[in-house]
Amino acid sequence: MKKPFECRNMDDIRFEIDNIDYEIVALIAKRAGYVHAAAKFKRDKASVKAPERVKRMLAKRRKWAEEQYIDPNFIESLFSAIVEFFISREMKTWNKGKSV
Repeated sequence: MKKPFECRNMDDIRFEIDNIDYEIVALIAKRAGYVHAAAKFKRDKASVKAPERVKRMLAKRRKWAEEQYIDPNFIESLFSAIVEFFISREMKTWNKGKSV
């Protein structure tokens, strides 16, 4: 992987961005596997939503964003969308009475 300053043209930059985006998608898929595994430990709908856990998790992601010099509002929004998607998916499963 080239560093940004090593890129000599837009093709180099686009290639590296595509590689990073592929890694991001792969990591989200990996995260989904852990979310799926967590479902078997959740006893009720409240444990699926876990608002206090979500609040703490988002605060931690904001801190990480600050450490990486990226907008914490953007990172919180991104992780909020990810978490909302998986909670919605789990809630549908709970409503059907099946595991994720």
